[in-house]
Amino acid sequence: MSAVKTKREPLLRMVKRDDLAPRRAWAFRGIAFVAALITGGLLIAVLGHNPLLVYKDMIVGSWGSPTVIKETVKLAIPLLICALGLALAFKMKFWNIGGEGQVIVGAIAAGYFGFFMADFLTRPMLIAVMFIAGVLAGGIYGLIPAFFKARWNTNETLFTLMLNYVALAVIKYLMNGPWKAPGSSFPKMPMLVPGGRLTTILGVHWGWILALILIVVAWFYFNRTKQGYELAVVGESENTARYVGINVRRVIMRTMFLSGALCGLVGFLQFAGADYTITEGIAGGVGFTAITVAWLAKMNPFGMLVVSVFIAMLERGSNTIQTIYKIPASASSLLIGIILFFMLGCEFFITYRLVWRGKGVADAEDTNPSVGASVEATGDPPVEKGDSAVRDSAARGGVAS
Repeated sequence: MSAVKTKREPLLRMVKRDDLAPRRAWAFRGIAFVAALITGGLLIAVLGHNPLLVYKDMIVGSWGSPTVIKETVKLAIPLLICALGLALAFKMKFWNIGGEGQVIVGAIAAGYFGFFMADFLTRPMLIAVMFIAGVLAGGIYGLIPAFFKARWNTNETLFTLMLNYVALAVIKYLMNGPWKAPGSSFPKMPMLVPGGRLTTILGVHWGWILALILIVVAWFYFNRTKQGYELAVVGESENTARYVGINVRRVIMRTMFLSGALCGLVGFLQFAGADYTITEGIAGGVGFTAITVAWLAKMNPFGMLVVSVFIAMLERGSNTIQTIYKIPASASSLLIGIILFFMLGCEFFITYRLVWRGKGVADAEDTNPSVGASVEATGDPPVEKGDSAVRDSAARGGVAS
C-alpha cells in the first residue's frame, strides 16, 4: 500500500482579508502616504535639494495660480475619462491594457474629419462628427479583442497590449505619408483649424463638464442598472453568470465597446481640445496611467475623480520642480513612481494578508470552527462567498438574458 503524498504548504502565502474597518483601512493609507513622502524625500536629498521646499513647490506648481490650475485640470480630464472606461472592463475581469491604443484610434478618426472635412462642415457639425467618429472608432477597436475573447477565449491582456503598438504604427505611417503637413520637411501632421477646436469654459475646454457628467452616469450604470449587475456577475464567475441566464458573450462585447468608446472619446478631446494635432505622444501614457487611477479608486467613479486630480497634480508639480531645481525628468518621474508604488502597495495589504506556514488553518478554525470540521468531514473546501451570494440573488430575483 503506497503512502499518499501530500503537497507541502508554502512558507508564506497570501490570504484575502475579511473587510477591514474603514478607519483601519484609512490608517493604512495614511501610513503608506507618509512612507512614500519620506522615501521620495530621501531621493530628493540625494539630488542635493531640500525635500520640504521641493514638495512645497510641487503643490504651488499645481495650484498656485489660475493658469497652473487650468493646466492641472487639463491633465486630469483624460485620466478620469479613460479610467472610467477601463473600469468597465476591469469590473468584468477583462484586463483591457489597450486604453492607449484606443485613445490613439479615437484621435485618428476625429483627425480625419478635422483635417479633411473642416471646409465642408459648419463648426457645430464638424465638432459633432469628430466626437462621434472618435467614440465609434475607440469602441470598434475595443471590440476586436472582445470578439476574440468571447469566441476563442484568447488572452485579452496580450491582445489589447499589442493593439497599442498597431495604433502607434498607424500614426507613424500617417505622419510620414498621406497626412504629412504640406511643405514640412519633418514628419508631422497639420494643425486643426480654429473652427474645429473646442470652446473653453472657465479657461478649460468643455471636456471637464463632460467628465463630471460621466462620473454620475458610470456610478448609476454600475450600481442601478441590469447591465451593471450583469457586469458584476460575469466578473465574479462566468459559470455562475451562465447559470443565472446571462449571455456572457454579449456582455463582454457590449462592455468592451463602451470601454473603448470612452477611451476614443479621450482621443477626440486631446485632439480637438488640447493638442490640436496628432503626434506619437497624443495619448501621453494616459491609457497606462488610467489603470493606476482605476485600481487606486477601487473602480469607484467618484474615487477616480480624486485619484486623477492627485496624479495630475503630481505630474504638473514634477514639471515645475524640473524647471526650478533642474531635476532630471527621469528623477521626477521616479519620484511620482515611488509615491504611486506605495499607494498601490497599500491597497494590496488592505485586501490581502501574508500567512506563514501552519498558521492559515488554525486562524480559519479560530475564526469559524465549522470550516475545519466541514473540510475534515467532506474533504471539500467551503463554497466561495462570491458564487454563493450570486446564486442566492439569482434564486430570489432571477436575471433575464
